[in-house]
Amino acid sequence: MEIQRVIDAIWRMESAKVIAVLTRMVRDVGLAEELAQDALVAALERWPASGVPEKPGAWLMATAKHRAIDHFRRKKLQERKHEELGREQRSAEESAMASFEMPEEGEINDDLLRLMFISCHPVLAREARVALTLRLLGGLTTQEIARGFLVPEPTVAQRIVRAKRTLNEARVPFEVPQGADRAARLASVLEVVYLIFNEGYSATAGEDWLRPALCEDALRLGRILAELEPREPEVHGLVALMEIQASRARARVGPGGEPVLLLEQDRGRWDQLLIRRGLAALERAEQLGGARGPYALQAAIAACHARARTAEETDWERIAALYDALAELAPSPVVELNRAVAVAMAFGPAAGLELVDALTGEPSLKAYHLLPSVRGDFLFKLGRFAEAQAEFARAASMTRNARERTLLLQRAQACDEKMKLENGN
Repeated sequence: MEIQRVIDAIWRMESAKVIAVLTRMVRDVGLAEELAQDALVAALERWPASGVPEKPGAWLMATAKHRAIDHFRRKKLQERKHEELGREQRSAEESAMASFEMPEEGEINDDLLRLMFISCHPVLAREARVALTLRLLGGLTTQEIARGFLVPEPTVAQRIVRAKRTLNEARVPFEVPQGADRAARLASVLEVVYLIFNEGYSATAGEDWLRPALCEDALRLGRILAELEPREPEVHGLVALMEIQASRARARVGPGGEPVLLLEQDRGRWDQLLIRRGLAALERAEQLGGARGPYALQAAIAACHARARTAEETDWERIAALYDALAELAPSPVVELNRAVAVAMAFGPAAGLELVDALTGEPSLKAYHLLPSVRGDFLFKLGRFAEAQAEFARAASMTRNARERTLLLQRAQACDEKMKLENGN
């Protein structure tokens, strides 16, 4: 069992590099993953008896390259394919047979970046991009991905298979895009990483309020991307946002697993190391001229909370101004809802309620439970308890997260108790 855990940990760290290099060799992400899995099987068979090699990543890389060479030999590929892969194949064969040395770090970094752009290609549906990224770059099994997103395992497996097939049929090149295409593809990569983080930070369904493993996977992917794209300010903006939000993880859950809202959290439990890392990443984004990027703006909002020693010291007027800028840059109903919360905290619940009431007819928020939840909070603060109770109850009926449902029902009950007090009961 101990060697199994060691191999699992090594695979989680090294698999993305192996798959990235193989994808460059074979130009087929599905085949690359299969060959990498063959190397993993070989490790599982040999390492328990021989021990873990001194350079396990190099061992996996060399073994996988052997498998690639054997694959092409067995299939007797056409001369055109042999010529296309000639130099890389000969180099791989020499490396695999002569030593266990890894490719140059810069070469691997280039391959990782290419693999990231492929996994998050816009030709794939959003769910497929998330699943494929976690599979190829996160080193997660299909079962782990399914468990993280509360989706049946066969569904995740089908998404991954279809994603690989789509990439092959679309003949997506194994390269880092340039120009306008690069910007669009980078936006897709950032979106996927943040989707993974958000699902871990505030689970949409199930019994748990948090899924820390998904947050950790997203943070690891974000940090890798920041190393690969050090001149992209929005990459650092996203990393800053995730670091600062992740710093609150321990304080967001009570002893029984119940949610603890931001203003009620024990800030002494916030992770100061993550906060420092986040603030440093935000400073880097700003130095690169990305202070007004959507992720950097959200990170600046998170930084306002991180810098406040108590909830009362929070600079809500600055947060409201940052949301104004975000709404102008990347308008969306969800941003408007968050802006309403900031406005309510800065200028009173009546001001926030006015903004929320303007969103009640928004079709995209029809099934979004946080809209009635936020509206209920404003109504409660204004002493309109009957209306607030109805909003909290409606929000509870809409959420798919059990912990959140319990919290909302408790708030509805608090409204009922307030009304009884008012009536003298």
